[in-house]
Amino acid sequence: MFGGGQIKYDRALTVFSPEGRLYQVEYALEAVRRGTLAVAIKSNEDVCLAAQIKIPSILMNADSIDKIFQIDDHIGVAISGLHADSRILINYSRVQAQSFRLTYDEPVRLNMLVKTIADLKQIYTQYGGIRPFGCSLFFIAIDSSGPQIYTTSPSGIYRSYKAFALGSGEAKAREYIEKNLKENASFEDIIKLALNAIKESIDEDITKENIRLAYIRTSEDNKFKTCSKEEVNKFLTELI
Repeated sequence: MFGGGQIKYDRALTVFSPEGRLYQVEYALEAVRRGTLAVAIKSNEDVCLAAQIKIPSILMNADSIDKIFQIDDHIGVAISGLHADSRILINYSRVQAQSFRLTYDEPVRLNMLVKTIADLKQIYTQYGGIRPFGCSLFFIAIDSSGPQIYTTSPSGIYRSYKAFALGSGEAKAREYIEKNLKENASFEDIIKLALNAIKESIDEDITKENIRLAYIRTSEDNKFKTCSKEEVNKFLTELI
């Protein structure tokens, strides 16, 4: 019935299809699903973030490919989808975090920051002449509410999780996490679970070259830390 009709709804961001769909938003979500895999897991005290990177050419310097970024002392983020779109939102997030710190003399709570980012993303689904951001941001933090994991969608939705996976292979990674997540997991447990979830969900071996890893620990003053290649390799050698 609507066989050829999709084309015109395809072209207009602000026009719903007869089925109630916004195709441009759905295409942005597909860009996220095609991105490399990222996994975040939290315990009662700590939270970690692991991400796969793709090295498209042996001529490329792998160290120049970023997947995990710092937003504030206590907040980090991984990206899934279009890196250029993500860069704009990361810069915006940093400005918002610093503005809050300067205004209130305290670190921003992650749920407040994520809502601000999600509101901006939602605006880009409402007006003609623009397109949605083709990326999701995958935040971790430890704030006054404890360890936190949040995601933001190109549609403007944001959600909080105990553990989650985004990107190519996300369904398999989530299933693995659900089966293996312990109620009172230690820091080492969540690191190993995040790395094993990626290992079980992608079609290549995980190494210190194609994995990025970061974490925040209550015992280390809630400071965001990105692991070096040597630290990543140490964790990888301890995997079962």
